[in-house]
Amino acid sequence: MTRYLVTSALPYANGPIHFGHVIGAYLPADVYVRTLRMQGEEALYVCGADEHGVAITIGAERDGIAYPEYVARWRTEIKRTFDRLGLEFDVWSGTSISPFHAELSQDFFRRIDRNGFLVQRETEQLYCTTDRMFLADRYVTGTCPSCGFESARGDECPRCAKWLNPLDFADPRCKVCGTTPERRRTTHWYLDLPKVRDEFLGSWIANHEWKPNVGAFIANQMKEIEPRPITRDMSWGVPLPADTAGDITGKVLYVWFDAPIGYVSFTREWAESKGEPEAWKRWWQDSQTRLVHFIGKDNIPFHCVVFPAMLHATKAGYVLPWQVPANEFYNLQGRKFSTSGGWTIPLDEFFAKFDAQATRFYLLASAPETKDSEFNWKDFQACNNAQLADAIGNLVTRVLKFVDKHYAGHIPACAPEHEAELDRVLLTECGAFGDPAESIRAFRFRRAAEQLIENARVANVFVDRSAPWSLQKTDPARAASVLATCAEWIGYVARWMAPFMPEKAQAIWAMLGQSGSVTARGWPAPPVAGQWRLGLAGSKLGAVAGLFPKIDDATVAAEIAALEERAKQVAAG
Repeated sequence: MTRYLVTSALPYANGPIHFGHVIGAYLPADVYVRTLRMQGEEALYVCGADEHGVAITIGAERDGIAYPEYVARWRTEIKRTFDRLGLEFDVWSGTSISPFHAELSQDFFRRIDRNGFLVQRETEQLYCTTDRMFLADRYVTGTCPSCGFESARGDECPRCAKWLNPLDFADPRCKVCGTTPERRRTTHWYLDLPKVRDEFLGSWIANHEWKPNVGAFIANQMKEIEPRPITRDMSWGVPLPADTAGDITGKVLYVWFDAPIGYVSFTREWAESKGEPEAWKRWWQDSQTRLVHFIGKDNIPFHCVVFPAMLHATKAGYVLPWQVPANEFYNLQGRKFSTSGGWTIPLDEFFAKFDAQATRFYLLASAPETKDSEFNWKDFQACNNAQLADAIGNLVTRVLKFVDKHYAGHIPACAPEHEAELDRVLLTECGAFGDPAESIRAFRFRRAAEQLIENARVANVFVDRSAPWSLQKTDPARAASVLATCAEWIGYVARWMAPFMPEKAQAIWAMLGQSGSVTARGWPAPPVAGQWRLGLAGSKLGAVAGLFPKIDDATVAAEIAALEERAKQVAAG
């Protein structure tokens, strides 16, 4: 039986995350896993913090605390944001605390070396005399020698997507202090990507089905592929295996080598917690597993080229990525999110004012699936008010409050003589409806969000056309059948909603008088006349209440002004 192993890019434990991170790699994965499970699929969702690398050491030293304490603080803070948004992982860990991570990372290194895919080189590397350290490529910036972009990173140019060598910069600068580094000799190990490409990677990539934006990005990367360094000169990280390093000391595995191995070590941790230590193998070394990586655009090279090359080079039977639904960048009000620049949304303040479940839906509805998109305050307001409050919230309250008032709080039955006609009107005459799961499984979350609203609007049209408030006076039996049909459709809406807004879906389920979890009822089959009803007749309603408070213009104007003021104050120093 096919099973789905779902991962999200490990967030770097060096600061808070923002909505761009959330919609880029985490919320879509959560929705995907919830949908799979409602459809009866077996799925495991693995994530945790990426806790090694130069940025960690610099941040900890700046704050005057030990490295483990520093990453623990940010690991906890990041998880708190995920918890607020209702993201659920089967395992959440960190690369510095997982009991299996160092051992497994060193095992990868040994296997890849033994299989002939590592090369050792003495090279020049940029060294910052101010910070007294060799600079990992991501901590060097300069002008791209290919396209002239002035803020290229040391490993790649975000404008032209070319992999870069920081030694090729004419104007290299230390990202930490801004000074010009000098060249020094050092020895490092490299993953021989050209060799892996020729043996396997080239044909695998060419024959794999990718999202268009991902495929184009990889093609650019593969044109000039070179051996990639996988060790660093520093003390914080997974030590180079002593039996491999020889007399060379002071080396750790480069963070981009050990970080994706975290997916495997965290899965082992999960298996151990279940009392089945070997269970991780059925997820990582079984052909029935479909490995799905949810990532942002900047992680495409590592998840589509480097990590598959590592997995293959171990010759240990690891599964390879089945899908990598990478997203583009998500911005804020026309500009990039920038915590340091003040162009961000303080999440403590945000969640004190706005509904986290509505936020989940808006992020999905505005996701940067094939091109950059943004969080826009007015769009957030429109989504909450016109789509959620009007299309879903209003449907639920006006139908169920009417039932509560006129039927002693119990859902009436649909008379047999009315069922066929009402099904025909609802299912064929009140607008198009579709299956959001089909879009979710195709990684089209924006379309799935649209379908959810379209499906709710079908019932709103049906209510308006049927006018049960008028029928109640002239044909009470038909009015009861109309309301019974509406209540049944609301049950469908709750189940369609469950992956998007699980708490709101559960609230609707409770209002319908249903016990247990809405997700336990499973994903609804496409409604077919005469067969789709859930059998809610006779259920005693729970407390009926509003679902989505509307956001007024003054509130939105205040948030935009506060955003601009934050950025202004930071710019002023």
